[in-house]
Amino acid sequence: MIPFSPDVFFALFEEYNLAIWPAQLVAYGLGLLVLALVFRPSRAASAVIGAILTAFWLWAGLVYHWYFFAPINFAAPVFAALFGLQALLFFWRFLIRVDMTFAFRRDVTGAAGLTLMVLALAVFPLFEIAAGHAWPQSASFGLTPAPTVLFSFGAILLARPRIPLLVLVIPFLWTMIGTATAWAVGIPENMLLPAAALLSLIVIIRQRRRMA
Repeated sequence: MIPFSPDVFFALFEEYNLAIWPAQLVAYGLGLLVLALVFRPSRAASAVIGAILTAFWLWAGLVYHWYFFAPINFAAPVFAALFGLQALLFFWRFLIRVDMTFAFRRDVTGAAGLTLMVLALAVFPLFEIAAGHAWPQSASFGLTPAPTVLFSFGAILLARPRIPLLVLVIPFLWTMIGTATAWAVGIPENMLLPAAALLSLIVIIRQRRRMA
């Protein structure tokens, strides 16, 4: 059972967005930087992308879940821990090991990854407006869970030479949590998350079969 009403939830989004302004502009700038860097792949560019993804998840965990969401949801500290763990996984996988690059290629995997990133940056906000959740009662890209998870699915699909499955566990888990919340609170735009998870799963299975 969801321990808050839709009105309380969207009032929280409004409070959050107004309190952190203009962090939203910085987050969008970083998202566009990631989008640009996947077309100019290198170890340095991939380290920057890994750092940005780490920062997105750490912010969503500590600032959104731990500080703002906890007063209305007893499970928020658990969610904060999940997002913090995902940030550590990104940091370890793409900044410590540094054995992969993020790169767009003209294939099915590249098209799927790029599509999900563009959905998070440009289409998700339009879905929010259509659903009546315009700013400041909207989910800020890179600073709240849904668009951050959607964008992360896309970025991870562009990891070369092989999609790292470990860093997809928490995004898949959050998809289930986010979908349940969206259904209960009435956030139709969040239904992009299960679609993204399904697309990612199909791409992963296809890649594994080709590399077997």
